[in-house]
Amino acid sequence: MAALRAAGEQTRLRALALLTEGELAVGELAQALGQSQPRVSRHLKLLTEAGLVERAPEGAWVFYRLARAHTTERQFAEAALAMLDPSDPVLARDADRLHEIRAARDDAAAAYFERNAADWDRVRALHLPEADIDSAILEAAGAGPFDLMVDVGVGQGRMIQLFADRVRRAEGFDTSRQMLAIARASLDDLKAKAAVQFGDAYAPPIESGAADLVTIHQVLHFLSDPGRAIGEAARLLAKGGRLVIVDFAPHALEFLREEHAHRRLGFSDAEIAEWCEAAGLSRPKTTTLAPNKREALTVKIWAGVKP
Repeated sequence: MAALRAAGEQTRLRALALLTEGELAVGELAQALGQSQPRVSRHLKLLTEAGLVERAPEGAWVFYRLARAHTTERQFAEAALAMLDPSDPVLARDADRLHEIRAARDDAAAAYFERNAADWDRVRALHLPEADIDSAILEAAGAGPFDLMVDVGVGQGRMIQLFADRVRRAEGFDTSRQMLAIARASLDDLKAKAAVQFGDAYAPPIESGAADLVTIHQVLHFLSDPGRAIGEAARLLAKGGRLVIVDFAPHALEFLREEHAHRRLGFSDAEIAEWCEAAGLSRPKTTTLAPNKREALTVKIWAGVKP
């Protein structure tokens, strides 16, 4: 009955519809719904108490997502949402607002990449010891050899360079054309072995089931829907292929949101495991690399296999 009462109010039903697009911060939901943040927070509190959505506090932000799959509440939410008319003008307006919000955020992230492309190594060195991370990534991926490696968000091409002697062919893609230009220059010595192209983590320009290694290196924390990106990456894998994710453990360095376009302040093991399993991968093996200095971040490596 609690779920029925919670979903029976128009604003809350609209919020549920928006959350089918992926997890959203309370401020983003308020903008998309065209209502005040305190009012939307009250609606979200009722949805959370009814078990229809999950609340994930992270630093100064709070994210909301639909309840986990296979729960009774999730099934109820999906049944209620299936009865909605996607062409309804109110729902269509909400969706348009959300797309505008996401487009603005993506533009800000792209601008950040363009500003920092030339000194990307310096920016990244603020957070992690590269040599230690590289050796741990290689260990997590396994000895190979790999017929096709795909790097999601190729950046300067570091992951392709790292695996150069373990792969027959490597392809990377990125949404930053300036990053792609730098990657092409840095991968010149690999000649035909490596190629990069423009592409989105949510719509990879690679054939499904083609890769036996996919890497997502320091990319997820920029994305609005990390779970979807993991699902798309898993789709690229052949049977027995491996997905290697490198990112940060949960932290509270809010300046990374404001100054470095980070959307998420790290990820928990449980969160990554849930996304990997939803994508049809094995529960990932986790490697934790604690920082050498106090202000640095803990780096995590998750490696899952496609059965």
